[in-house]
Amino acid sequence: MESISSNKIIKYLLRKGPIRLNILAIIAIIYDFGFVQTNEIELLLDWVYISTLSTGIVFTIARAILKEVRPRFKVIIFDFLSILFFTLVLLGRFETTVIYKLIHLFSSSGWLYAAVVLAFFRELSSLKLDWSKTYLNPAQLFILSFFGIILIGSLMLMLPNATYEKISFIDAFFTSTSAVCVTGLIVVDTASYFTFFGQFIIIVLIQIGGLGIMTFASYFSYFFRGDTSYKNQLILSDITTSNKLGEVFGTLKKIIITTLSIEIFGAILIFWNIENTQHASFFDQLFFSIFHSISAFCNAGFSTLSEGLFDVSYRFNYPFQLIIIFLFVIGGLGFPIVFNLLKYLKYLFSERIIPKITNREKPGHVIPWVINLNSRIVIITTLVLLFGSTIIIYLNEFGNSLAVHNSFGKMVTALFTASTPRTAGFHTVDFANLKFSTIMLLFLLMWIGASPASTGGGIKTNTFAIATLNFWSIARGKERIEIFRREVADISVRRSYAIISLSLIVIGTGVFLIASFDSDKDLLSIAFECFSAYSTVGLSLGITSSLSVASKFVLIAIMFIGRVSMLTIMIAIIRKVKHKNYRYSKEEILIN
Repeated sequence: MESISSNKIIKYLLRKGPIRLNILAIIAIIYDFGFVQTNEIELLLDWVYISTLSTGIVFTIARAILKEVRPRFKVIIFDFLSILFFTLVLLGRFETTVIYKLIHLFSSSGWLYAAVVLAFFRELSSLKLDWSKTYLNPAQLFILSFFGIILIGSLMLMLPNATYEKISFIDAFFTSTSAVCVTGLIVVDTASYFTFFGQFIIIVLIQIGGLGIMTFASYFSYFFRGDTSYKNQLILSDITTSNKLGEVFGTLKKIIITTLSIEIFGAILIFWNIENTQHASFFDQLFFSIFHSISAFCNAGFSTLSEGLFDVSYRFNYPFQLIIIFLFVIGGLGFPIVFNLLKYLKYLFSERIIPKITNREKPGHVIPWVINLNSRIVIITTLVLLFGSTIIIYLNEFGNSLAVHNSFGKMVTALFTASTPRTAGFHTVDFANLKFSTIMLLFLLMWIGASPASTGGGIKTNTFAIATLNFWSIARGKERIEIFRREVADISVRRSYAIISLSLIVIGTGVFLIASFDSDKDLLSIAFECFSAYSTVGLSLGITSSLSVASKFVLIAIMFIGRVSMLTIMIAIIRKVKHKNYRYSKEEILIN
């Protein structure tokens, strides 16, 4: 009996002990970065980090030996490399070691912090996440996950070392909401108000907000544990829009890998296309590149430049602007569209180009339906809006805001100005000097926004396309919407009009409230602010920082609603009725 109880105690310690030590270490890191430390406190914190890593190595080896079920090969490799990394970092902390000269690279405090974060990440991912045991539906979980990250981000931004000056709760809460909801509206200058630590917090919030904390937590929990419940997969299928339960974690994996790959690729391109003389050090240039790559792909619009990309050093850097456009357009297309396009390119290369080159084409080969209806609608709508608005802005602003640019610069700047209202939030022109007609066009572009299941906001391109196709079908006397020899489902039409109606209600309410709280502001600027907040765009006519506290809370609410969508909030609040097996008699309502 004693051996049985002791085994239970050992297993309990191995299961619960490491995560608690790692939570303590993470709190220590936050305290370390967030406050000014004395030498005594620094030594104590260093001891906490070293103890956590040492214990983590011992516990990881012990669990591998005592584990009843053998972990997957990928997990074994990960743990082996982690232990090796932790060992090098620990040896690097002691300069008296014989091999110190060989591993002095790992003596940096940065490696120690990275090792502690990795250890925490590993232990947290080992916990069993069972969303089905909560009393919340998927919509409620989705909303609460965003609100929780916003609140934590607000408290982190209020740490003394996060800012050069003390920041109020409302400004920290506004900034955190804007970052997590990937909006980009700011009440304080990101470049001059926040320290490197504060800017790092902002970019982490943007990354988490762009993908969603449940995406990260669910996938890595599955990676390390290798199992999950059926109900978990049902909940996650709603979040990832997967058609098959078996594809849920595969979709999560593709989302994470695709995001990180594009962001790394974008950061490298940005690094090569900016002048190193504009940055104090190699590290500053690297952080600038990473920050703007993540911010662009997530359609956040945050910048470490006081004037944004309108800064004189970047206003005429057209290759840099094209890279930013590429990143936020790809991010705004949505993961299902990107995956479908990659699938099509793979098919085109393997089934069409290679057989043609090698003369192995099959006669009468039938081309399958590779690009689905959703992708076709999104791509066509995006291209029409993008290039149509670029031409209009080019012609409208040729002698105005584009006058200072050369011929190529005019085209790039017009393209940038046309694409950034699609929830990107960056700007290379002064929006306050744009013509009124151009601003009206920006209203439409902001309202439409990006595509579904993307990092952008707005009513989404397919919603706008379905509404357009609907009135076209009605004008032609058709009872249903048909396109590309496919019929659009009735539920899609109903959801589209629900989203359109709710968006106008939210934006209209916001305009009314801000006009009441800040009656000195003009209606155009207020409306522009509300459209920008709802569509998580981040563009402004310059009134954000001067708004009252009440108006800032209104914008916070609009940004949050725009990110999670009003329809999702209603689904989370309103109780679903059970399906009824009867139908009432139909009666037409007088509409026109």
